[in-house]
Amino acid sequence: MNYNFCLQIGHITRDIQLSYLPNQTPVIEFGIANNRKWTQDGQKREDAMFIGCRAYGKTAENIHKYFTKGKPILVEGRLQLDQWTDKQGQKRSKHRLVVNRFEFVPSQTPQDAPQATNAPPPVAQPPPMPEPPVGSHDPAKLNYPAEPNDPNQLYGGTGDDIPFEVNDVL
Repeated sequence: MNYNFCLQIGHITRDIQLSYLPNQTPVIEFGIANNRKWTQDGQKREDAMFIGCRAYGKTAENIHKYFTKGKPILVEGRLQLDQWTDKQGQKRSKHRLVVNRFEFVPSQTPQDAPQATNAPPPVAQPPPMPEPPVGSHDPAKLNYPAEPNDPNQLYGGTGDDIPFEVNDVL
């Protein structure tokens, strides 16, 4: 079985430029960077990985609209191998993540959070309910049936018809 699926979280490395294919399909190319931190022999280490990404259609338009350089993003898609020959005649290749879906990732600071451009106004909270008169909520006056002392009776039986005691799961 073969399965080509990739999920990455990182920060956008450059401003995103939107362009169009000859058939007018929107396309963007952008990069993300993510860091890996670890300790080795008592020394803190860090490694950065840079990943090229490409998105098409509505996904491309939305990423272009809501993300800029430095913003965190979660992308999911498939890896694709691009191959070409450079000007010197050398064969070159590069893996790229073709983005099928993305998600917003919370920023480190509140001012980095995306602001809704056409969000509805906040919903007004209803006024608080008035307090009931003193003594009107006395449980003794409400005529509730007495609660059984045996938890097995709470479920309408003796407990003989189930393979465990109710006390075991409460």
